[in-house]
Amino acid sequence: MSSHVAAGDQVTSGLDRRTELREFLRSRRARLRPEDVGMLSHGRRRVPGLRREELAQLAGVSYAYYARLEQGYGETMSAEVLDAVARVLRLNEEERGHLIRLAQPERQSTTQAAPPPQRLRPTVQHLLDTIGVPAYVVGRRLDILGWNRLAAAVFGDWALLPPEERNVARLTFLSPAARDCFADPERVALRVAGVLRMNAAKSPADSHLSSLVQELLQKSEEFRQLWARHEVSCGIVGESVRMRHPLVGEFDLVLEPMTLPGGAPMRLMTYHAEPGSRSEDALRMLASWEMERLR
Repeated sequence: MSSHVAAGDQVTSGLDRRTELREFLRSRRARLRPEDVGMLSHGRRRVPGLRREELAQLAGVSYAYYARLEQGYGETMSAEVLDAVARVLRLNEEERGHLIRLAQPERQSTTQAAPPPQRLRPTVQHLLDTIGVPAYVVGRRLDILGWNRLAAAVFGDWALLPPEERNVARLTFLSPAARDCFADPERVALRVAGVLRMNAAKSPADSHLSSLVQELLQKSEEFRQLWARHEVSCGIVGESVRMRHPLVGEFDLVLEPMTLPGGAPMRLMTYHAEPGSRSEDALRMLASWEMERLR
């Protein structure tokens, strides 16, 4: 373990459910002030945000009852209590789902015990090859399972990397060349860390996913800081992503992910340019360049 990683971080690295629940609730209390929820602030506060007793009062439960939830014991909590806590903490849909997964994993059909490695079906690779936009498929560990030529032109040729390095999170935090593909790599890094935390909560028994989190905690200061924020995310959906390429400069692509049916969840990530835009011209130039490179 790197000296940069605190002793508690190994447990908090993503897969101890009770620790995750406790730290998630604390982080969400810390971002709210009493005045944000219509309460008067009395006295000097040693830590930022709502106190436990204030949150319990707003949620309509006793302090002892809420404290038990924040200690990691959510199994006996009713759905109404969890909903009330989520409402007071102003959790969005992704964060609310994360809270329920951590508090009551038995309610989530997505939780698996020791899930096996994922493999791409040949028919899905054929689909990638026929799509006229940059596209690739990622698994629950953010492994890149397949991609097409346009994706290689935009993001770099992943075929040149060892299979174990073909991972979105590893590339985002450990590869300067991969980060250079984005004009705003910090924004991308925040979303990737959020997706990784959400997936870790869905598959707490996945030792490979846990090992990936540990590796990133040891090797990346940026990841350590983002992981400590306890953000959860489904990624950048339907938003414009500013790309950067040495041949065509900066251009914008819109990311549209789609969940593939059958077996363990996989996501098809597609990027398209607005019709008639300079970004579409840039993408067309990159497609032509990739065809020439492969001849």
